[in-house]
Amino acid sequence: MTISSFLSIIVYLILHYLLKLDPIFSSLPLFLSYGIGGIPLIIELGIKLFRLEFGSDLLAGISIVSSLFLGEYLAGVIVILMLSGGQLLERFAVGHASAVLQALARRMPTVAHQKLNVGFKDIDLKEVKEGMELIVYPHEICPADGIVIEGKTVMDESYLTGEPFMISKTVGSTVLSGAINGNAAISIRVLKKPEDSRYAKIMAVIRKTEEDKPRIRRLAEQIGAYYTPLAILIAIVAAIISGQPIRFLSVMVIATPCPLLLAIPVAIIGSISLCARRSIIVKDGQALELVEKCKTAIFDKTGTLTYGKPKLIEEYYSSLFEPRFVFDLAASLERYSKHPLAAAVLQKAKEKKIDWKELSVVCEPPGQGLYGELGKRCIRITSRSKLPPHTKGLEQIPEEQGGLECIVLIDEIYAATFRFRDAPREESKPFIVHLSSKHGFKKVLIVSGDRESEVRYLARQVGVSTIYAQCSPERKVEIVREETQKAKTLFVGDGINDAPAMMAATVGIAVGLNSDVTAEAAKIVVMENTLKKVDEFLHIGRRMRLIALQSALGGMVLSFIGMGIAALGGLAPVEGAIFQEVIDTISIVNALRAAFPPRILKDF
Repeated sequence: MTISSFLSIIVYLILHYLLKLDPIFSSLPLFLSYGIGGIPLIIELGIKLFRLEFGSDLLAGISIVSSLFLGEYLAGVIVILMLSGGQLLERFAVGHASAVLQALARRMPTVAHQKLNVGFKDIDLKEVKEGMELIVYPHEICPADGIVIEGKTVMDESYLTGEPFMISKTVGSTVLSGAINGNAAISIRVLKKPEDSRYAKIMAVIRKTEEDKPRIRRLAEQIGAYYTPLAILIAIVAAIISGQPIRFLSVMVIATPCPLLLAIPVAIIGSISLCARRSIIVKDGQALELVEKCKTAIFDKTGTLTYGKPKLIEEYYSSLFEPRFVFDLAASLERYSKHPLAAAVLQKAKEKKIDWKELSVVCEPPGQGLYGELGKRCIRITSRSKLPPHTKGLEQIPEEQGGLECIVLIDEIYAATFRFRDAPREESKPFIVHLSSKHGFKKVLIVSGDRESEVRYLARQVGVSTIYAQCSPERKVEIVREETQKAKTLFVGDGINDAPAMMAATVGIAVGLNSDVTAEAAKIVVMENTLKKVDEFLHIGRRMRLIALQSALGGMVLSFIGMGIAALGGLAPVEGAIFQEVIDTISIVNALRAAFPPRILKDF
C-alpha cells in the first residue's frame, strides 16, 4: 500500500508536469492508489468510527474522503501515503504475543510410539490415553507425563524449570511432556493424557491470558483523543466563515496527525535499535511506551533475584548412621531429581569423590519428596514439613532456619539435614532499593513457587516486604492480574512457569535465555543475565516516551500554526500537504534521537 501510493504520486507528477497530459489521464495513477490503498483505509476507519473509536487517524480518513469529493486527488494520495507509512512502521515496531503458543506447539511431537507385546506402532498424539505404555527414543520429545517402567536415561527439562540441568531417569522416575530425551530409549506408562499434562495446562493458561488481556490505549491514541475533535472544529469553522469548502480540506490535510502516526513509531524503532545494541530484545514496542507508567514491580525469585545456583553449605548428620554412607546414598538418589537443590548435592559429591550407589527403585510421589531403594534399604529426601510424626531420631534434627534445606531419612529414621544458600545477585538489593526513588515504583513483590521460608529469607536479604510463596503458574497469573487492576505492573522472571504471568502483566521482562517459551511470552528479553540491563531498559523507555512526546506535541503545535494559515486561505490543499511533510520531517528527525544512547543508562 505504501509503495503503490508512492509510485502513483511519481507517475502522476511525470504525466502531469513533464508529459503535460490531460488531467483526466494523468490522474489515473492517483485513482488507482485510491482503489488499492484509500478504500481499505476508509473501510478500516469506518469500522473504528462505528465503534466510537475516535483516534488520530480519523483525521486522515476525513482528508482522504474530502479530497476525493473536492477533486484534490494528489493531496488525498499524499495523505494515504503518510497514513499507510505510519501503519507500516507501527507493525514493524510492535510484536505479537501469539508467538508464545507457536513456540509451545513446536515443542510437542505429533505422534507417539505405543509399546505392544511385539514391537510398537505409531499413533496420533490425540490417541494417547492414561495407562498406555509408550517408547521414547533417544533425542525425542516426551509426548506425555508418565513414569519410567523400563530403561535408564537423562532428560532435559529446562523448558519447564528454567534450570539447565540434565535429569537422570530410571525405573520409577516421573517424566514430563515436552522434556527432551537423552541418548537411551526408555519405556513409560502414561499418567495423564497429553491435553491434561502440566505442559498443556501452562499452554492453556497462556492462551487464556492472551485472550483476556485488555487492550491498552497507545500514546498516539491518548494525544489524538484531544487533537482530533479540535482540528475538525477548526476546519468546519474555517469552511463556514469563508463559505469555501476547499478550506475545510486545506485545514484537514495539514491536521493529518503524521507527527503522531510517524514520529512516535520512529522513536519506538530507534529505541528498539538502541536496546538491541545493549543486548536487550524488544518484542513489543508498546512496552517502551508503558514501562514508564508501571508502578508495581513483581519479581520471580530463583534465577531472577538470585543466581539460580544454590550451594550446599551445611551438613548435619544423625549419630545413628555413618556420615559418608548417608551422603553417598543421598547423592546417588539426587541424580534422579529435577530439583535445583539436587545440582548442589551433586556438585558437592564431585568434590568428595563419593562411591556412587546403583538404586533399584526411584520414584517421586507427589508431596512426599524423592524416594529410592538400595537392596533392602530405603532412602527418602524430603522437607521438614513432610516428616512423618513417627520418624525416629527427630530429637537430633537441628532447629529450623531461614533459607533452603532438605531432610534425609534412611529406613524412615532421621539421618541428615542439608542446608543450602542460593545467593542473591550482587545487584539485587541496590536495584530494588532504587526502584522507588529513581523510577517511581510504589510497590515491589516477590512471587515464587519456592517454599515460604526460602522466599522470606531472600526477601529480607534484598529489601522486599511483600511475598507470595509456593505459587503455581495459575496462581502467579491471579496475583499479577489483581495487581494490574490497581496499577500498571512490571514482571521480571526467567522460567517457563513465569510465562503466563509475564503475559498478564503490563510489561513482562525475561532475564536470560533459559527458555525459548519465556522469551516468546515476554515483551522484553534481556540476553545478559543481570538486573543492570533491566535498569537500562527502564531508562531507554523513559527517554523514548519523552522524545516521542516532544516530536508529537512539537509537530502538533506546528500543525496548528499551519491550520491557522490554511483557515485564513493562505494554503491550498496540496500546499498544505507539502507543509505537513515539512512538519513530518522535523518531527521524525527529532524522533531519530532515540536511536542514540543517552549519557546515563543506569543509576544504581
